[in-house]
This record gives sequence, C-alpha cells and structure tokens, in this order.
Amino acid sequence: MIDVAIVGAPGYAGAELTRLLAAHPTLRPAMLTSAAEAGRRVGDVYPALAPFVDAVYVEPDPAEIAARCRVAFLAVPHTAALEIAPALLEAHVTVIDASADFRLKDPAVYEHWYGVPHTAHDLLAEAVYGLPEFDRTQLPGARLVACPGCYPTATILAATPALESGIARGDRVIVDAKSGVSGAGRTPGPGTHFPAVHESLAPYKVTSHRHTPEIEQGLSLVSGLDTRVVFTPHLVPMTRGLLATAYLELNEEISDAEAVTLYRTRYRDEPFITVHDAGRMPSTLEVRGSNRAHIGIAVDARAGVLIVVCAIDNLVKGTAGQAVQCANLVLDLPETAGLDLPVPVV
Repeated sequence: MIDVAIVGAPGYAGAELTRLLAAHPTLRPAMLTSAAEAGRRVGDVYPALAPFVDAVYVEPDPAEIAARCRVAFLAVPHTAALEIAPALLEAHVTVIDASADFRLKDPAVYEHWYGVPHTAHDLLAEAVYGLPEFDRTQLPGARLVACPGCYPTATILAATPALESGIARGDRVIVDAKSGVSGAGRTPGPGTHFPAVHESLAPYKVTSHRHTPEIEQGLSLVSGLDTRVVFTPHLVPMTRGLLATAYLELNEEISDAEAVTLYRTRYRDEPFITVHDAGRMPSTLEVRGSNRAHIGIAVDARAGVLIVVCAIDNLVKGTAGQAVQCANLVLDLPETAGLDLPVPVV
C-alpha cells in the first residue's frame, strides 16, 4: 500500500477523493487534513463515508505529511497550493494538485486572471498538466501534477480530435457550458444559495471566467495556433454534472459518421471515454459519479460547423477522479485502479 494525504479533505473535491481512495487497491488515505475541521471525525462531517473511513481530520502540517505519506493530493483553493506545494516537494512528497496554481505556464497570465502574485515561478516549468487523454507521456514519475479544471477538461476533450486532425479551424472556438452547483465548492454564497439556483438557469462570469486562459492554453497546443475561446458558463439547478458544447468551424466537408470515426480513432485506447453513435448526445446522468467522459457529435453542414458535446461529472473526471487517474500513472499503477466502476442508472 502507498500512504497518501488529502489536503483540504472536507471540501467537495476532497470528499470525492476520500470516497474514491477508500476503495483504491493501492493508495491508502492515511492523512486527511483540514484547518477548519481538525479534530472532527470524517463520518461526522460526511455520514455516508463513516462505514468506509475511520479517520479524524488533522491540521495540514507539511512536515507531518512528509513523515507519513508518499503522495499528497491538494484539494484546496487557488493560492493555498502555492504555500504548501513547495514545502512538500522539498520533502520529496509527490504532489497532485487539483487547484489552479500550476496549470498556467505563464505566471503573468495567472496573475492577470486570478489577481494575485504567483510565488512559485520555478515550479511552473516542472508541473505536468494532468489530462491523460490530452497527453500522458510526462506523467510517469512526475513530482508535481497540475490537474485541469472541470470546464477545461470537458472542452479540451471535445475539441482536441477536430483541431488535432485539422478538419476544424483553430483560431476561434465557441464554448457553451453548464455545471452543477457543487462546482462552486462547499462554502455557501449568495449566488449558490438554494433559493438562488432552484428552478433557475443563469450564465455567470461571461467573458471573465478564470478557466478561459486554461482552455486557450490547451487548445493552442493542439491547434498550433493562438486559439481564442469564447466561453460562456452557466449554473444549472443540479448538484453535480457538467456539459460542455464546443462549436468549431470546419475546414472541409465531413459527415456525421466520418466525424464519429475520427473521434473514435483518436480515443480508441482511452478507458474512460465513450464516443456515441452519430445522432446520439450524452447527458450528465450517464456519467454521474464516474470518471468517464461521454462525447456526442453533430455536423451542421449548412453552417459548416462541427458541434461536439462532452458530459462529465465535475467532481470526478472534472476533479477528484482525474487526480486519482493521474496518480495511478505517476506511480506506474493501472490507470483505471479505483476508478473503473459502474455508475448509478438513476
């Protein structure tokens, strides 16, 4: 067994990591840290986890983590990872970071979109972007993995085959995306309070969402161009799930069947991706609670546009499950370990 720590364990991402690692055949959650919940039992905060995790939250002490654990999952807000990751790496702990702090390679871009100084420039070049289906070659043996955001995960998976193959233009991609309220985190706020979201659908942070530069960074690498993304996220009245629709202008005529073949060829060896038959679109329900991404494709021949829809669970493939998938690859474990499970059907 490999002992691991979850820093920020009581948050939604941390709780999902706890759930997944409790059943992992090799990774054992030996330390669950939280400054706010220190001293409380996991089962008191999340009764559903009580039969599986008999642990108490403890203070996040890097020296104690290093003494007890080989790997640390950081399920913390941005800037918090900037403080703890360098100390853990110095102590030879592998860091799987689910925050935004090491995703963007240009610190100036991070500082512009997040409004704070980046205090660990030296680690940006080393950080490996943790979307295995995009590029897994640098993950084995990595010391620091920057797991993608939920919106970038779904969008990059939706657009990559079309841009990579050249069938679609890469200078501009339009993305319309919708996420469940859990994407806002466990701390309540006016915009995520039940009366504010129940029976309501609303866009938010239009033209200013912090995942925009991350999506552009990923798609620019794929297209070889300076890709600009028009990104409109929406909050929908459900707990979990994310649906991203990408609109890509075509360079050539292609049928629905040909587009499906292109995507299936690109993702044929990916254990967590399903490309639906032509004419069938995915739903968030079919991936709920799983590390899966389901993709649907349609060609608007009249407009010359390829429409690709990707459904994921924002807390699993969009956060915690992806972190476990990356850790498996870093540690040379089976990629699907602890993740290849059927999902609830309702």
